[in-house]
Amino acid sequence: MSSKRSIVMPTDEEDAVINRGIAADADTRELSTEEIRRMRPAHETLPKRVGESFAAELLKRRGRPPADITKVATSVRYDRDVLDAFRATGEGWQTRMNDALRDYARSHGMM
Repeated sequence: MSSKRSIVMPTDEEDAVINRGIAADADTRELSTEEIRRMRPAHETLPKRVGESFAAELLKRRGRPPADITKVATSVRYDRDVLDAFRATGEGWQTRMNDALRDYARSHGMM
């Protein structure tokens, strides 16, 4: 089971259709170099336009909050049967494997 994603690029014909659609849209246009040069990041302009507190709300970080204890990516080789046993437990198997290793380390005075 592979979870790798692949990017499918449009064909030249599909790209031409997309570009014709963009050109036909009256609500869009290509920005000039000067307009792009004058652009500023939202964190610079929003507080002046909508107020500090509303800007802070709009600009706050989304998603999962930062963890107190961060994980470290590593490469480890396990016996096939051990890995299969944890994978067979379903979603969250990596967390359960981490917990089992932590329990072992604590019970053996390593932590």
